[in-house]
Amino acid sequence: MRGMLAVYRKELADHLGSRRFLILFVLICLAGLSSVYTAGQSIRNEVSDTSNVFLLLFTTSSNALPPFFTFLSFLGPLVGLALSFDSVNGERNRGTLSRLLAQPIYRDAVINGKFLAGLTTIALMLTAIVIIVSALGILMIAVVPTGPELLRLLAFLVVSILFVGFWLALGTTFSVLLRQSTTAALAGIASWIFLTFFVTMIADAIANALVNVIDIFDVTALLRLEALRQTISRISPNTLFQESTVVILMPKVRSLGPILFSQTVGMLPNPLTVRESLLLIWPHAVALLALIVACFAVAYVRFMTQEIRSL
Repeated sequence: MRGMLAVYRKELADHLGSRRFLILFVLICLAGLSSVYTAGQSIRNEVSDTSNVFLLLFTTSSNALPPFFTFLSFLGPLVGLALSFDSVNGERNRGTLSRLLAQPIYRDAVINGKFLAGLTTIALMLTAIVIIVSALGILMIAVVPTGPELLRLLAFLVVSILFVGFWLALGTTFSVLLRQSTTAALAGIASWIFLTFFVTMIADAIANALVNVIDIFDVTALLRLEALRQTISRISPNTLFQESTVVILMPKVRSLGPILFSQTVGMLPNPLTVRESLLLIWPHAVALLALIVACFAVAYVRFMTQEIRSL
């Protein structure tokens, strides 16, 4: 595609050399190091079984700090939105977008190059942070990750990139649809607040309204209530990411939905193998990918059809 590589290289260099990227990288890295440090102290003092102990670095919380994946689910959306909320409208307002399109570059190469550069930046950032916090964890607990643990960590990294990539695609959509960068940033933050905090409350309200539990000992009604609540809450990418992370980093988790204890006896191994865990979170990864494609498709179609004039 003519011009896409040039746009990609230029945008990637701008992202990696910007103060915005440096601030976000330092913020998430410090949060991750703090979380892993406290988790490492807890593991070293309390855990005696060394099986899958390395993965506990990313899932163990302390009284002061939540686990690493919780930090990532909270700060990851800000990274995606910060890298994309002014990717298109910022250039339009500066008058550089019309000059760029006046060059022998296809219009779709511009938005494709911008999005791929942002996604590459996110992948590099998350990979570097995971490596850094893993190195700190190895130094603290003196345990080297096994092959299956490395595969689980790689799967966690891929899901994290998809999760932050959704917010990158959403920010790109707002940047295309809204002319002012400040408006696009506010729209992104409002979406982040809604999908992070309010979806769970809405899911609880809808589930309680649709499923009337009269007897608290009615197991069937309670299971139906919880299943409906989980289904509704999964419209949020945060829920998809957190459930996927729990399954990947906690091999003993054998189900995401509510089931009876008798249903697990003799049916599912404990802990699950890497393949079985990946099969369990496969729908979540596909859902995150579908959300990315849907958001970027809206931005792509709108960018290809809108009129761009020099100011």
